[in-house]
Amino acid sequence: MPQKIYIRLASHRVNTSVAVNQRHPKIFTPGEVITTQNEFMRGHGTYEENGELKSSVAGVREQVNNLISVRPLKSRYNGEVGDVVVGRITEVQQKRWKVETNSRLDSVLPLSAVNLPGGELRRRSAEDEHMMRQFLQEGDLISAEVQSVHSDGSLSLHTRSLKYGKLAQGVLVKVFPSLIRRSKTHFHNLPIGASVILGNNGFIWICPTINNTDESVGGFIQNLEQVVPKQERETIARIRNCILALMQSKMLLYDTSILYAYEESLKYSVPELLVPEAMVDTAVLTQQRLCMIENE
Repeated sequence: MPQKIYIRLASHRVNTSVAVNQRHPKIFTPGEVITTQNEFMRGHGTYEENGELKSSVAGVREQVNNLISVRPLKSRYNGEVGDVVVGRITEVQQKRWKVETNSRLDSVLPLSAVNLPGGELRRRSAEDEHMMRQFLQEGDLISAEVQSVHSDGSLSLHTRSLKYGKLAQGVLVKVFPSLIRRSKTHFHNLPIGASVILGNNGFIWICPTINNTDESVGGFIQNLEQVVPKQERETIARIRNCILALMQSKMLLYDTSILYAYEESLKYSVPELLVPEAMVDTAVLTQQRLCMIENE
């Protein structure tokens, strides 16, 4: 079956980065006035000029008590304890794995911070150290939680819960970490037939629906022989393209925004969602639905 080819002139191209007029959260540009009130303290990404607090980077305003800072849209991931991350094993070292988590330095997953096969609880032996590559090897994708942050900014991870561990069949999408909204849970079983792990580090994992009652979830089980039905693969591909559409318009990514984008994208085929006009249309309709909910 012949495929459609889309050709457009440069004058007809759409600037997707400014397609959505976001009201919440507001994106500040360098030099823009954040506040003129003097009781606020200056944080990262801000500077003071003529009694006004201004943004020095393009990003989202964050406020803790009287401290105001601006978190850049495009930056490396700065980890915090308790964050859920998705990463890729880059190296197997002595009693630890090196993990790429989109931060300035590689993160570390110690052998003592993973669940042994079968959930056995005991001290790690030399035999466990020799079998490390059988547990996790270079190229494997994992979900984990940030256990601690070292003085140089590197992260120490752990996978001591069954919801963490090696990831099996699915799709990895990379977005800006600032677009991931922090919430109580970053593991979502969407009602459309897929599961999403929204890593705080900007790595999003999309896979077939995870059965939380299955004791084999997490750890080192992959089930690569399992055949994923075509309908589920199409759902995963559509979710991926919807996330890319929201990312192009600098919209926050969380379960509701992804679900609304999926519903608004159903009028397009999966390949058509990669066309800039379709991406903008999906993002605009999603933003309108989110604003309607906020106004209710």
